[in-house]
Amino acid sequence: MHWKNIKSIIRPGFPTRLALLTLLAAMGCGDAPPSSVAPVIEVWAHAGQEEERKTLQDQVSRFNAAHPGGTVRLTLIPEGSYNAQVLAAAVAGDLPDLLEFDGPFLYAYVWQGRLQPLDRLLPKALLDDLLPSIIAQGTYHGRLWSVGTFDSGLGLYADGRQLARADVRLPTLQRPWSRTEFRQVLAQLARDDPDGQVLDLKLNYAGEWYTYAFSPLIQSAGGDLVDRDGDGRAAGVLNRLETVRAMKEIQGWIGGGRVDPNIDDAAFVTGRVALALGGHWNAPQYRDRIGRHLMVLPLPDFGRGPRTGQGSWSWAVTAESAQPEAAARFLAFLLRPEEVLNMTEANNAVPATQTAVARSPLYRPGGPLHLFVAQLERGVAVPRPRTPAYPVITAAFQRAFDRIRSGGSVQGALDRAVRVIDEEIEDNQGYPLIGRARKEAMR
Repeated sequence: MHWKNIKSIIRPGFPTRLALLTLLAAMGCGDAPPSSVAPVIEVWAHAGQEEERKTLQDQVSRFNAAHPGGTVRLTLIPEGSYNAQVLAAAVAGDLPDLLEFDGPFLYAYVWQGRLQPLDRLLPKALLDDLLPSIIAQGTYHGRLWSVGTFDSGLGLYADGRQLARADVRLPTLQRPWSRTEFRQVLAQLARDDPDGQVLDLKLNYAGEWYTYAFSPLIQSAGGDLVDRDGDGRAAGVLNRLETVRAMKEIQGWIGGGRVDPNIDDAAFVTGRVALALGGHWNAPQYRDRIGRHLMVLPLPDFGRGPRTGQGSWSWAVTAESAQPEAAARFLAFLLRPEEVLNMTEANNAVPATQTAVARSPLYRPGGPLHLFVAQLERGVAVPRPRTPAYPVITAAFQRAFDRIRSGGSVQGALDRAVRVIDEEIEDNQGYPLIGRARKEAMR
């Protein structure tokens, strides 16, 4: 079969098209690809919300127009099946040059030897400009493996008018509400509320939301999901006294009638509640409804200072890439201040670089959402556990939370989660880096 006939039957959008064509040529199926063809940088990303997707497609077009010596080919994969498709491609040895994934999955990819470190591929000036939370999420075994163009934030949204009527003190990051004071705030707000339900915890979100939203309260109390400084196991950490007390407090809010079930996802925008736990992504809708009365407040301090969730979609160069420098050039392009702002204007997320933050009307100092940046910069934000066991950890915690929110035994639910998590870690000997992963980390 001749080269021209072969290439006509392989659809252009297929991620491995160039590799297949080259392989077929090497097998004698016609002449080789024309040498004048520019190298192709294969990039996979999740097909997120429409504005986010369109922005990334526009960024690819701008990069290709400005860099005729190399072409980025973008493949968008549905978010619901994204991780499964990436894992299947990894097993088949068919990953692209540059890969996007949800941040907590990074550590499994590193452990499996699927990625190349970024700290020698990206310019130092760019790395120095990244928010510390971006570096924290992307670092594993002392090397930087991934970076995002945006980060996330968690806070309490409030309707300032309702807080004023209830004569509630406004908390700050320096002086947040204590656990006891927050309980009193809920009681004060409930006096003027017909059903006494004054708090939205987004319990309708379920899934990863449970881990992202509620593990910061555990960490604020002095507990955690796993031991981050020792053997990485959950025993004595996820089921310790501090964690149990924190989860009983949350269970008390729900069982005591202070939490709106929020089945319609409208508890805050319709005015049924005065407070809503939420992420940066809630801000546009809330701002449209509440206007200038909208406030963004830190989470309550459960004893060890306020904490918040962080982390989002991230980019990495795969170990299979034969052109890591070219892939890193495109990633550096996405991290230019103007491109970071293009993306964060589309998805309302926290810009990943100090330069972009300073130019953002929403997130710069004095901006209405600057609290999210302050939390990321001051160590209030805690990355989810940096371990390949994270998918098992979060699934076990989600099941425990479901039992707890339904009134089940807190200690019993956490003990069951501990057994599941530690069995996974033990089965994998604590996830030591071996083979290619170890070589990359030591390079």
